Amino acid sequence: MKRSTLLEMLAERIVGINCPHPVRVAIDGVDGVGKTVLADELAETLSNSGRQVIRASVDGFHNPRSIRYRLGRNSPEGYFRDSFNYTALTTLLLAPLGPGGTRRYRRNVFDYRMDSEKTTPMETADEDAILLFDGVFLHRPELVSHWDISLFLDAPFEVTIPRASARDGSSPDVKAPENCRYVEGQQKYLQTCEPRSLATIVINNENLSSPEITTK
Repeated sequence: MKRSTLLEMLAERIVGINCPHPVRVAIDGVDGVGKTVLADELAETLSNSGRQVIRASVDGFHNPRSIRYRLGRNSPEGYFRDSFNYTALTTLLLAPLGPGGTRRYRRNVFDYRMDSEKTTPMETADEDAILLFDGVFLHRPELVSHWDISLFLDAPFEVTIPRASARDGSSPDVKAPENCRYVEGQQKYLQTCEPRSLATIVINNENLSSPEITTK
């Protein structure tokens, strides 16, 4: 389908969710699959709804390097296990926006490039706000119960690794040593957590101009 059609369908589905707190939307998928692009486009589409849209990413909840790399900089297990601070993510963002929450939240807490904490202010969400949250590993057991709707973007590593390469300047070769941490870490996630079966909607995002919903 046309990308604009997908965005309109997703926006309609999200706006139609009826809950007494902000709608928390997960946009999951492997590195380079197009999560951030879709989230930003969806935010623009949803801006027409008149509702507050909150954009945040798992990148704002990294662990310090001392934790992320304690199993080694190239460890797939370390990438899967140690990359993110799920306690901070749930207590400072997802739970406050959920049932019985205060709606007082922080959208990020850590700058992984500087390897330092961020002193971002507390914000207050509208009761009918929409959180668009993108990132990897979003259907882990620590997080899956916090989503009111979740998307999983799907594409083979032969597509996603070259995309990530174009963005980051890394090797486009799936089998390159520098990609081992991410490819094998993601494979562990796909096998262990089975996000395709947990997601509300799975989207084949191999063709960026013509994505397809593969399950609803």
